[in-house]
Formats: sequence, C-alpha cells, structure tokens
Amino acid sequence: MIAQLTGTVTAVGGTWVVLDLSGFGVRALCTPATVAAVRVGESATLHTSLVVREDSLTLYGFSDADERDAFELVQRASGIGPKIAQAVVSVLPPDELRVAISQGNVAAITRVPGIGPKGAQKMILELKDKVNTLGALPSLTTQPAAFPVGDWREQVASGLESLGWGGKDAGAAVERVAHLRDEDPAIGIGELMRAALRSLAK
Repeated sequence: MIAQLTGTVTAVGGTWVVLDLSGFGVRALCTPATVAAVRVGESATLHTSLVVREDSLTLYGFSDADERDAFELVQRASGIGPKIAQAVVSVLPPDELRVAISQGNVAAITRVPGIGPKGAQKMILELKDKVNTLGALPSLTTQPAAFPVGDWREQVASGLESLGWGGKDAGAAVERVAHLRDEDPAIGIGELMRAALRSLAK
C-alpha cells in the first residue's frame, strides 16, 4: 500500500496532481482542496490511497490524512466506489461529512452528484457508527496552484464533469465563477474548482 508521497509538483489540473519523485512522475487524482494546496515547482506531500482493479491501478492523493481516511471510509458503504467517494470528499470535507452522517443530514449528502436520498440514507445507516473517527479538515493556507493562462475554463469544467456533474451544469458553474478570475488573474485552479463546487451545492 502506498500511503504517502513527497516530491516536486510538475503539473496540476482540476482534479489531479503530478509529482516528480527523483525523475519518476506519479499522477494522482485529487480533490479541489488538495489541488488548491499545491504549487507547480514546489515540494508537496500527498497522503494517498491506491485503488486496485483488474485492469487498472489508480492512485488518489489528498492534502491530509483525514481527507484520505474519509475517502476510504465512504467506500465501505454499499454501492460507493472511488469515483463517487472522491466526489463526496470534494463536496463535504471530513468535518462536514462527519457532522452530516452523525446528524442524519440527507440533504447535505445528496448535494454530491450520483447520490440520491435513498443512497444517502443507506450511507448514513452504514457509516454512522464508524464516522466519528474522522477529524476536522485544517484550513489550507499554501499558495494556489499555477495553471496555463486561458485554460482555466476547460480545466474547471473537465474537473467538475469527472466528479459526476453533467456538461451543462459544469459549464454554468464555470460562468458563475468567471468573475473571480477577472478580479484576480492569479487565482488558482483549485480555488476556482472549490467556488464552482459551492455554487453547484446550493
């Protein structure tokens, strides 16, 4: 099991980060919060979870162990695979997920694309006794990730679609956060993704 990686960030996207480990490049699928916490050219540590399938090995990376633990926990609920689990921790940080499950907040969980009321109720039932092990997600204070100028709309839309939203919803969310890019051209792709996620969750 690969639990943690430390290397130089060479590239970022809406939902992925590439780390250079002494010449060995590793791409990890990440949440917007994780993408927002790294910067191209700087060293970063990812807490990781390796998902093994018959035809693939997929590495998921997170800025802290709590987020990784939340990702692994929700997959213990029946019908939840890694793609939906990544969407869950993208929409609900560990502290919010813990509260939502502990309080039986179906509405909060159904903000995640791919989870309806019945799925949310099943998740609450199956994880209620296990979720209290999750801690709070610390605030992320590192500088935003750099990304190619003029490419942000496509990256944010692509990232949202990979988390389960349709192209139309993703495009609308991109337009809702465009003013943030206009106001601050240096804003990172991760921050734009998180703003777009918040707009979709309303």
